[in-house]
Amino acid sequence: MSQHTLTLLRFTYKKLKEKLTVSDSKKLFHERFPYVIPGLYKRIVDEMLVELNLLNHQNEFKQDYLFCIGLTETFKELTKGYKPEKHLDLLFESLCGSSNFESNEIKEISQKTLEKFKNKSSKDILRFLKEKSESKPYPSRILNLGIYILISKAQDFKDQKESEINNMISDIFENLSLSPNKAEKDIGIYKNSISKLEQAKELMEELRIKDKKK
Repeated sequence: MSQHTLTLLRFTYKKLKEKLTVSDSKKLFHERFPYVIPGLYKRIVDEMLVELNLLNHQNEFKQDYLFCIGLTETFKELTKGYKPEKHLDLLFESLCGSSNFESNEIKEISQKTLEKFKNKSSKDILRFLKEKSESKPYPSRILNLGIYILISKAQDFKDQKESEINNMISDIFENLSLSPNKAEKDIGIYKNSISKLEQAKELMEELRIKDKKK
């Protein structure tokens, strides 16, 4: 075992026994992921890292299935086009591990839940969410997006009008004692981020083609 690895293990063990600062998490992340992150994705990765660190400090926070869906699916969506693609698994593991989250466990919970609701109707998902809401979940952007993503995968989601979708989402968040307004804002920002990311990638591709023709 190299001295570098030994130092990292000691540092990690020490920090696992106490609350990690954002600085700690960033240091651990870069130790675990020693690669240059493309400029288009740096802000996304940094925001996720900070958010996970903050959630790890909240005693009321619980890693439930909605959080797991929110984290895994937004990561997939916001890192589309990332190159080299083979780095994505390590990138996700490093993000989770740097704030004491277990990436494999999160992936497994997310995958099992999404598989369970594959081809289900929005009514089926809504009923499940209501039945599972035994206590108020800890509010977070990742949780809000997890709820939205689960609903958006409903078989009949795209067939519904925008107003019906908004009412359904609002009903779900009110039933879970979560803020519909905050959820609407988080969902709007998420959609906007995806749109801007797609535009940026298209622009970069156009520039690449132009340079190639020169």
